[in-house]
Amino acid sequence: MKVLVTGGAGYIGSIVVEQLIQAGETVVVFDNLYQGHRAAVHPAATFVVGSLADRSAVDDLLNEHRPQAIMHFASHTLVGESMENPFRYLGENVTNGLNLLQSAVQHGVRRFILSSTANLFDEPARMPIDEAETIVPGSPYGESKYILERMLYWLDRTHDFRYAALRYFNAAGASAERGEDHHPETHLIPIVLSVALGKRDKVIIFGDDYPTRDGTCVRDYIHVIDLAQAHILALRALNRGSRVYNLGNGQGFTVKEVIQTAREISGHPIPAEIGLRRPGDPDVLIASSDRIRGELGWEPQHADLRDIIESAWKWHQAHPHGYEE
Repeated sequence: MKVLVTGGAGYIGSIVVEQLIQAGETVVVFDNLYQGHRAAVHPAATFVVGSLADRSAVDDLLNEHRPQAIMHFASHTLVGESMENPFRYLGENVTNGLNLLQSAVQHGVRRFILSSTANLFDEPARMPIDEAETIVPGSPYGESKYILERMLYWLDRTHDFRYAALRYFNAAGASAERGEDHHPETHLIPIVLSVALGKRDKVIIFGDDYPTRDGTCVRDYIHVIDLAQAHILALRALNRGSRVYNLGNGQGFTVKEVIQTAREISGHPIPAEIGLRRPGDPDVLIASSDRIRGELGWEPQHADLRDIIESAWKWHQAHPHGYEE
């Protein structure tokens, strides 16, 4: 199968590309390199530089390469930034996604995987969060993903357009060749490891008075390779109909547990300082993956926090300055 991966030079997208190629698929990557890295693109993939904002470029891409399916990762993804600049998210994320979907329909592509978000659930009534939870997006970023999910719902009904929307919180870890290199970096695990590498002096913990086992927030971390495998399973299941899945480890780890595990793996003291709470940070966020486990047989192979951090540490040691482009 030939698969178009938008955002395939980014963190998650590049590792999904890697896993697709290892699974024997043909891959075309489309990325504007705003947050992605040319060096992250697997050498066996066809790489095209371009923007989803340019509808004619998207049409040319699909006309030339004729993919049979699309995986859509290209997006602005920062929750905090979306609160400060909602138009970038409610505008660009939505418009770019619409350009891609319109072109897909026009060119006869009827299989689509959306990288969605568990930020659809701002104040969940149950934990872990399953697919029956009421959707109340927690930010313009979450809202932009929900709008795309609704577009997919209607395309399924009107154009026999099969899709899967995969909602997850914190992808983490690395493969042997590819890892996390954001500028600026906002994710906890690479920030913690940057202290061990001597690139930061300390980690700031945003509050230690939450009603959790050690007072710090609990979050769900899913290994990026396990996440990639879920995308591939969902792609292969589309001939049986559209579907929506929440993805997570089924367990959560506190900020202090992440830092302590990183200390043990790196052998570095990793100084940490308690700071003020960030507005809007929930106590606990864990996604349930019972549905995808039951329907597709997905099982995380790297669910242990130590495995996740150890894979990231190995990659960051080998690439202390990221992709160095």
